[in-house]
Amino acid sequence: MRQAPAVERRRFAILLSLFLCTPLASPRAEAPGVRILDLPFKVRALRGPRSEAAVSVATSGLLPIAGAKAGPAAGDEESAPIALIWGDDGGAVLSLTDGTVMVRPIGRDAVEGLTAAETPRGALPGSRRVLAGGLSAYLTGRARAPDGGDAAAVLTVRERQPMAVSTDPKPVPVATVTVPAGGEAVFAPLRPRLLRLAGHLALLAATLSGAEAGGLVLIGRPDGQPAWGVMARTPPQPGPPLKIAGIADFAGSGGLQAATVSARGLLQIWTLSPDTIEPAGEASGYAAGDGDADLAVTNPTAGPPELVLPVAGRPEIALLQAKGSLHERLRIPLPAAATTGIVALGEGAATRLLVGLADGRVAVIAPDGGKP
Repeated sequence: MRQAPAVERRRFAILLSLFLCTPLASPRAEAPGVRILDLPFKVRALRGPRSEAAVSVATSGLLPIAGAKAGPAAGDEESAPIALIWGDDGGAVLSLTDGTVMVRPIGRDAVEGLTAAETPRGALPGSRRVLAGGLSAYLTGRARAPDGGDAAAVLTVRERQPMAVSTDPKPVPVATVTVPAGGEAVFAPLRPRLLRLAGHLALLAATLSGAEAGGLVLIGRPDGQPAWGVMARTPPQPGPPLKIAGIADFAGSGGLQAATVSARGLLQIWTLSPDTIEPAGEASGYAAGDGDADLAVTNPTAGPPELVLPVAGRPEIALLQAKGSLHERLRIPLPAAATTGIVALGEGAATRLLVGLADGRVAVIAPDGGKP
C-alpha cells in the first residue's frame, strides 16, 4: 500500500536531517615520512647549517650551491643552507631542492681540509669554534675536569678590528681576550653558542664545577664595556654537563631561551637576559646524542621554534614546544637510535630533518608530511 505523500516527505526530511547531522570523518593525519639515504659509507659525523664546516663548504667554491651563504641576523652564528656528513670512507654535502634532500659526494680529503678550521690552533682538541662575522670563540687551555675528563680553562674570544683604508697590504688587526669560567669552574668540552642580547653580542657556554656538577655561564661585555667577562651564571647543579641544544624564542615571548639536555636525559629551558639565566621548565626522558653532536631547532609555519631531541632509550625523536608549557608535539619512530646528531634544512612545511643513526645511516624525515 502506497503511503501518503506527506508521510514520505516526513521520512525524507528525517533521513536528510540524520545525514546532515552525522559528523564527517576527519581526514587521518599523514604519518611523517622517513627515508634512509643511500650512501656508500657509514656516517660518523653530521654537521648542520650553523656549523663552521657547512659554512666552509658553502663558501669554498667546491660545489655550486644556490644561496651558498645565508648570514642570519647580526649576533647569530654564521650559517649556510646545507649539511655535511662524513665517515672513514667518504663524505657528502646535503642540500634541499624542491623539498628533496640532494646528496653531493665529496672526497674524504676535502672534508678533512674543510673541517680542520673547526678546531683552530691552540684550541681544546676535538672542540669546535663558533663564528659571527668578525668574531670567533673557542675553548683553550687544556684542563682536567673534576671527574678526570677533558675540560678547558678559558674561552678565547677573537674579534677583527677596524683598520684604515690603505693601498698597502696589511694584516687585519685582531683583538684576543681569554675569559675564565670563574672560581673553581672549568669549561665543559662542548661548543659555546653566540647570541645577541639587548643589542649586544654574548656567548653561552657549559661549565663543570665540583666532582659532578654542571652549569651555564653567559659571557659578554657588561654595559657596553670593551672587556669580555662573565655576566651571569647558573648555580651548579648535580649531574653531567649541560649540553646546549639550541637557542631561540621557544616561548614565543619575544625574548630568548636556551634549551639544554644532559647525559642523564634532563631537558631544561632557561630564559636569558643580560644579567640573569633563569629556569623556565624541564622534562626528563631525552638524550643528548654522542659528544658534541648537533641537535636541531625548527621554524614551523605557525608558532614559535621547536626543539628536536632523541628520546632516551628508544629509537625515536621528539619535537617539543615550550609555548605555555614544555610539551611534545610529535614523536617519530626510527629504524635505529639517533646518536650522531639531528639537523634541520628548510623552514615551515618544507622542513626536512636529517638524523644520524647509531648504525651509521642517515634518515631524512618530513615531520609535517610530504615526501622526505
